[in-house]
Amino acid sequence: MPTDYILFVHGVKTRKQEDFRVLADGLFNRIKSSVRDQSRVLKPIVFFWGDLNQSAQDELLNGFKASSKWTDFWFQDFRTQQVLGFVGDAALYLSRHVGSQVVQRFERDVLGMLQNTAPGDRLHLVTHSWGTVILFDLLFAARWEDPRLDSKIRQTVQDIRNALFGLPPIVGSGIPIASIHTMGSPISLFSLLTISGTVGGASTHDLSLNLKTLLEQLYNLRKRPVPWRNFSHAGDPIAYPLEGVIPLLLNAASQYVETQDVITDKGNFFNRPFQQQLIPVLWGGDAHGSYWNNEIVSQTIAEVIRAT
Repeated sequence: MPTDYILFVHGVKTRKQEDFRVLADGLFNRIKSSVRDQSRVLKPIVFFWGDLNQSAQDELLNGFKASSKWTDFWFQDFRTQQVLGFVGDAALYLSRHVGSQVVQRFERDVLGMLQNTAPGDRLHLVTHSWGTVILFDLLFAARWEDPRLDSKIRQTVQDIRNALFGLPPIVGSGIPIASIHTMGSPISLFSLLTISGTVGGASTHDLSLNLKTLLEQLYNLRKRPVPWRNFSHAGDPIAYPLEGVIPLLLNAASQYVETQDVITDKGNFFNRPFQQQLIPVLWGGDAHGSYWNNEIVSQTIAEVIRAT
């Protein structure tokens, strides 16, 4: 019986694997109960990377606290729990050391399942927050092809990409991606790398070239665009709309993907008068973590799986 694999990738500030497993299992079970398709098997793949950054961020935080002026800074909890969590995870992943550890973790926990699929199987991506950028960088960014990079890491990245249908250099084998679901994602900001690359030379972090190739190959296989649902809570400061950005990121290749922005929650009624001010940002962490338990998210993903 054909299998629909659902790959879950978490975002920032997720430090315990068991906590993420609870969130991913809960969302998976709600999706499964909503799909109700007895002709296919649904199977989760849970990718956890959040512990790889913890020691470096702890060291940095101790450095902050060692300053004689640290107590004079406002919003200490917001700085250390929100800003440091997001920016720290981003900066550390973009470093080759932690980025290579993520590659090795993906090989250990995910690659084997993707390589052992059967004809008719499909893959659905469900990513949260910075996890979207991590997965897309791993699959599409040119920086992993740099000859100065350790040869074992380069080969591992190539093996990961070869496990997916449509990625070069082997575009005709591997499991096809049937849908993409991003939650509270800043991936829209990466269109700036594409735009800057047109005037200053291609960026090694540019995702667009390989993503275009993947989507075109999937379109040729499926004869229809790949559905992409971008979930955003109105009060989530990390989430950005995607529908109008995809043409900037993909140009003509945007025809190969069918993108919809989905608002999961318009926010607390009492906060709406302040929606364009800084005050609601202080509650943005709750909004940013809300997607895993949101019924709109699970039902929408289930509807897409049924339709594909």
